[in-house]
Amino acid sequence: METVIVGANGAETAAKAVERAGKVAATMGARLIVVTAYGTDDVAEIGVGSDTYVVSTAQEATAFAEQTAARVGTEYGIQARGIAASGKPERVILDAAKQLDASVIFVGNVRMQGPGRLLGSVANHIAHHAPCDVYIVKTA
Repeated sequence: METVIVGANGAETAAKAVERAGKVAATMGARLIVVTAYGTDDVAEIGVGSDTYVVSTAQEATAFAEQTAARVGTEYGIQARGIAASGKPERVILDAAKQLDASVIFVGNVRMQGPGRLLGSVANHIAHHAPCDVYIVKTA
């Protein structure tokens, strides 16, 4: 079974890339992996009444990736899962693509035009270093 990777971070533009990846994965009969990157794993304790909750960046990123994958998997009738890892988005996505032998990586085109392109973008870096095909979704 082929593997489709999509980078997502909760932004509206990334949601467009996730939807496109889901549609294409369904057409290909592929599984979809939603990949989310986070910086450091910041942990905080939050008190609500007599209850205390521990919230971490890693847990939030993992929950986002898993929930997004579950929604898209159900919507398109495909096998989907979410993963999250610490690091720069482009590195996390490329590492996942290599480890999972991805057929294609989907990313949005944010910061590929105008002044942002001079600073670089996740999509640009991935396009130049990917071990597989890259589909850059017009999201902006």
